[in-house]
Amino acid sequence: MQQIFNFLIRNSYRILFLLLLGLSLGLTIQSHSFHKSRIISSANFLTGNVYEKINDVNEYLNLRSQNEQLALENARLKSLVFNIKDTLQIPNLDSIKGVNPADIIVTKVIHNSYNVHENYITIGDGAKKGIKADMGVINSQGIIGIVDDISPNYATVVSILNIKSRINAKIKKSNHFGSLIWNGKSTGFVQLIDVPRLASVRKGDTIVTGGQSVIFPENINIGTIDKIFIDPKTNYYTLNVRLFNDMTNLGHVYVIKSKDREELINLENKQKDE
Repeated sequence: MQQIFNFLIRNSYRILFLLLLGLSLGLTIQSHSFHKSRIISSANFLTGNVYEKINDVNEYLNLRSQNEQLALENARLKSLVFNIKDTLQIPNLDSIKGVNPADIIVTKVIHNSYNVHENYITIGDGAKKGIKADMGVINSQGIIGIVDDISPNYATVVSILNIKSRINAKIKKSNHFGSLIWNGKSTGFVQLIDVPRLASVRKGDTIVTGGQSVIFPENINIGTIDKIFIDPKTNYYTLNVRLFNDMTNLGHVYVIKSKDREELINLENKQKDE
């Protein structure tokens, strides 16, 4: 304690000078706005630099946490992009002639087989959405198949690439009908058989659904004639049809609801009974 007193006594003039200097500077700053603003600005600059350095240290220490947050945000954004992408792939209803938007169920293919003779497709909706057996399945490019079996949330579809598939179809320009089958060879082609020799057929002619069943509306696209053969056994045309659809790459599809299906089936059954 004695040493402190000795120090103050020895440096009393210097301490007094510093106190008076500080007091005079304070009075000057308070009485002159320019000097006051300059001092405050300098103080803010110094404290700002200090805070910035402290913040840099904190950010460095928190990099792991921030990286985890960024990774989660990135995953969320990717999910949104994928969902948007999926949404954009949904076909346009207006491009499907003969189909009323109120008569379809939009769903998505979740499994698709195409490399065996009896191929089936699984879609991501079932009875809960109103899907029933024997409903037609299409997309904006053309026909896909016919609903075979259903569960509450899923349904299986007999693909047009199934040797047991048989669908009524016609030549668009002439309305000559035949049966659309698949010979089990190429995923890009189906065959229209039993076409009368009277029909005018040319390579490139469009083949569409015939409308002579309750499954598909008339004039849904199927494909174009690629090759023309004459069946020696029946003397009818067999037309090799190049599909509009890439059956190996299916996304969103439409299941068609037929309002008149039950009525037509009952009428046909009544006629058979008579």
